[in-house]
Amino acid sequence: MKTAVIGFPRIGKDRELKFTLEKYFKGEINQADIYGEADRQKEYGLNSQSEAGIDFISSNDFSFYDGVLDTAVLFNVIPKRYEKLELSAIDTYFAMARGYQKGDKNVKALAMKKWFNTNYHYIVPEIEDDTEVSFVGTKPLDEYENALSKGISTKTAIVGPFTFLKLLKYTGTKCFEDYIDIFTDEYIKLIAALDEKNVEWLQLDEPWLVKDIDEGEKANFTKIYNKILSNKKSVKVLLQTYFGDVRDVYNEIAELDFDGIGLDFVEGKETLSLVQKNGFPKDKILFAGLVNGKNIWKNNYANTLQVLKELKEAGVKQIVISTSCSLLHVPYTLENETELSSDYTKHFAFAKEKLKELKELAELFETKDYESTEVFKQNKEIFRNRKDSFNKEVKDRVKAIKDEDYVRLPEFNVREKLQKELLKLPEFPTTTIGSFPQTQDVRRNRLMYRKGEISRDEYIDFNKKKIAECIALQEEIGLDVLVHGEFERNDMVEYFGEHLDGYVFTKKAWVQSYGTRCVKPPIIWGDVSRKEAITVQWSKFANSCTQKPVKGMLTGPVTILNWSFPREDISIKESTLQIALAIRDEVLDLEANGIGIIQIDEAALREKLPLRKSDWYSQYLDWAIPSFRLVTSGVKPETQIHTHMCYSEFTDIIPAIDAMDADVITFEASRSDLQILDSLKRLNFKTEVGPGVYDIHSPRVPSVEEIVTALSKMRQKVSDDKLWVNPDCGLKTRGEKETKASLINLVEATRQLRGEKIS
Repeated sequence: MKTAVIGFPRIGKDRELKFTLEKYFKGEINQADIYGEADRQKEYGLNSQSEAGIDFISSNDFSFYDGVLDTAVLFNVIPKRYEKLELSAIDTYFAMARGYQKGDKNVKALAMKKWFNTNYHYIVPEIEDDTEVSFVGTKPLDEYENALSKGISTKTAIVGPFTFLKLLKYTGTKCFEDYIDIFTDEYIKLIAALDEKNVEWLQLDEPWLVKDIDEGEKANFTKIYNKILSNKKSVKVLLQTYFGDVRDVYNEIAELDFDGIGLDFVEGKETLSLVQKNGFPKDKILFAGLVNGKNIWKNNYANTLQVLKELKEAGVKQIVISTSCSLLHVPYTLENETELSSDYTKHFAFAKEKLKELKELAELFETKDYESTEVFKQNKEIFRNRKDSFNKEVKDRVKAIKDEDYVRLPEFNVREKLQKELLKLPEFPTTTIGSFPQTQDVRRNRLMYRKGEISRDEYIDFNKKKIAECIALQEEIGLDVLVHGEFERNDMVEYFGEHLDGYVFTKKAWVQSYGTRCVKPPIIWGDVSRKEAITVQWSKFANSCTQKPVKGMLTGPVTILNWSFPREDISIKESTLQIALAIRDEVLDLEANGIGIIQIDEAALREKLPLRKSDWYSQYLDWAIPSFRLVTSGVKPETQIHTHMCYSEFTDIIPAIDAMDADVITFEASRSDLQILDSLKRLNFKTEVGPGVYDIHSPRVPSVEEIVTALSKMRQKVSDDKLWVNPDCGLKTRGEKETKASLINLVEATRQLRGEKIS
């Protein structure tokens, strides 16, 4: 049995690409330096897979920023505003990803959204009516030849045409159907170019197929691929799906002339039954996604081998065992985790370890009596028990939750009136989302404390000094509701995990979130509870530095769960409720210590929303939304509860968001042209709202006029008494100078608006 990997991490096992790109963005190194680092990362990925004996290795899975953006550039889908900058090809690419501001040249970045149900973000390509779509790039060809020069024959991987067309933002009058023939022809040109290079396999990623697909979409998909597959020449085409099952189009896929079909047996609830019920074409290879590409737990060989056995019994003749999705979503290797006990690490498999799992599974399946092998026995033993994972007190507390614990009283309208009377905030209250720039001295202080080079008192004194400076800066700028800056926090999830029982932490298990932004998700090892107050001392101190209100800053239970590597031995609902009870305790402690505004971020609420709408409520929202209310239901009506949500499409779950029953919600909506506003108005959104007036993920400073324009647009959709003014996310990754300049402009724009009314 052969093995395959859909894609491999690319940011560097020690984040080398991240640091190299950041130096380039600062003008400290040149293009040759970033291309040199890119070559090193590609070589590391190729060699890791080749040395592990993987048969089907992808090329073109490397990206400087994002694979969807790479595909847009490959086919010349570049909006004119970026071409007018007259930059080099790579700098135009980065301008699309990050925005550009220099001299009289000033453009915003393209929108950014979550990649299906992951914490990875893709850049949303824009296509204009007069865009000349054309296969103009060479990246897939170059990367294939680069791998071949190292003696490694690869399959070329790229986003497929159906999914790419679905991800596009159409800015003119044309739509999906208008571009079907155009893009189909350009993909055929790509295939012809690959054929000339003697590329054997082309992997076309079509994750959109795991969503709800209607008859019109089926027809469009079939139309695209009938034409492509009739022009594939000698190139073998692998249709690769992931993040779910393809129940709506399984038979259509099977009937098309694909050489290989990649199906997800991890998240695809119905994948196995689809094969068993409908059969699988004998002339095609099944690339069976059986090794989880999104979580870090060891594969249960007994379960996986049983699935393979059932596939054979269902008549599948040719099987390649594969990852369920790209390994982009897990850390590089456990080799970096030298300080973590083997009692824990023996249960984990990061990207490199998953390569070994693929090889072992392939070999075991071809072994007649595999249950007697040492490899199988060792794997089986791992799943017999996990130390320190069970806490009876926590489980009993979850069982004791009552229906009334999910309800906050009095109702919103009563609370809103009380809070306005108590807080006496001006019209269009200004605030920030939470974090302020994490400068070198902040990171150094935290590192020195972790290493034992400074005392706890020294660590606390430094942070208090930074908090006092941050409060003074916000007062100088003129913000209305202040924050303490979060200088004590390395990450909005890991920080909380460190103060909760039931978590395990890594040192270098970094995962790319977008571009150069990496996160280090903690691992939920066992039952979760709060072992100590987490944020109270910092919020109390910040509150003592000012007469203005200061928000307490917490991360919500759904986001903590979604941005951790979750357990697989209990449901994510149960884990989330455990976390909710822990954060509830923290909320009540903050309130008891005089904090009258508490923000509980649910940045990742959308992330685990099922990709099929029919599953949204029954499998997720019916417990995720109440989990948030469980956190807040115990506070007084005068206490104002805020929440914040990040890059996702929220327009179709607005009623569920309103049902969270927060008092104020801030959205990360500026980069998507505030499209959410129409939905808020149409659905009579009751909660006060701050849609975000500028994009903090771009280094550019928004002008006063730009912010006034954004606010004027918001006022057409949101009543003045419900509108808050804020950046669209936390300021942790930004520089101090640009942060201050942007916030000064934000306050000035708000002051201008306070002097006018919409007639």
